[in-house]
Amino acid sequence: MRIWAMCLTARGCELARVLANALAAEGDEVRVYGCGRHVQAPGVQVCDDLHAWTREAFARSDALLFVSACGIAVRAIAPFVRDKLSDPAVVCVDEAGSFAVSLLSGHVGGANKLARRVARACGGQAVVTTATDVNETFAVDEWAVRQGLVMLNRDVAKEVSAALLAGESVGFASDIPVVGTLPAGLVQTEVRAESRNASALGVSVSLDERKRPFARTLRLVPRTVVVGVGCRRGTDVRDVAALVDASLAEVHVASQAVCALATIDLKANEPGIVALAQERGWDLRLFSAEKLVQVPGSFSASSFVRQTVGVDNVCERAACAGGGSLLLRKHAAHGVTVALAVEERCVSFDDPYGGSDAP
Repeated sequence: MRIWAMCLTARGCELARVLANALAAEGDEVRVYGCGRHVQAPGVQVCDDLHAWTREAFARSDALLFVSACGIAVRAIAPFVRDKLSDPAVVCVDEAGSFAVSLLSGHVGGANKLARRVARACGGQAVVTTATDVNETFAVDEWAVRQGLVMLNRDVAKEVSAALLAGESVGFASDIPVVGTLPAGLVQTEVRAESRNASALGVSVSLDERKRPFARTLRLVPRTVVVGVGCRRGTDVRDVAALVDASLAEVHVASQAVCALATIDLKANEPGIVALAQERGWDLRLFSAEKLVQVPGSFSASSFVRQTVGVDNVCERAACAGGGSLLLRKHAAHGVTVALAVEERCVSFDDPYGGSDAP
């Protein structure tokens, strides 16, 4: 986590430095800032404008940690609060270290977990007020984030949480393997589309964007699809994107399921490929011809491609180079080739409440 900490007093500065060291020791990247003439200390960056700092922290960090009164933190973040799926986590701890309060993005942003970690580090008490945590009820949005699942229709997540809090059963269906015991309230269900109950509410984990096994379905998409791509030199990003999108649509896979764009290392600086990866927020995986030749499987072969780049197929082999299996074989158009592969994975309920960070 990229954590930006803000302190406003000398005593708060001392605690901020202690917390920064503790969080950094657990793998976080922590920056400590101080606003005011009393907070100058080694490792603390001086800040003259709390409003400007908060605006930048919202844009560039995963979490804001205020060592201050909650009122100061609330007024500072108020102009920048937008959405629970995009806002960073915000935690406030008093300068005595007595209470660490989760203020914003408790589940998706991870503020609840961060508040507990901060409380442990300073010997204080975490203050978490989200209903599912208070009632020790499964929080589907927090679980989805930990499992690397993308929530397509987040409005239904509220209905799922409300139903579970009310003690009602919520269906659960998954196209990928499930490990562990489902938490209380979730009922694994195999529901055919034609026999859906109009009042049914459930959660579906699937790559298929058409799949809605319940009348009200919370759709969670695993990011397991790798797009293998090749193209002529200088191909416009729009042509690359068009074939990628058409390929995904052919197999009814949501674009949110894509985790990476893969190609041969000779295309490391190909503008159309690089631009698409950046625009979509996809990892760009590069493989040498030698590596691609070694990828096991049956692939479309081209003697021309072999003579040109040293391997008989780029897009299919690149898509599978991370260990996935072909979902869609090579498609070609406008100088672009695309193939899709899906990597094996499961979802786990072995630790649905976050282990030692559980309520």
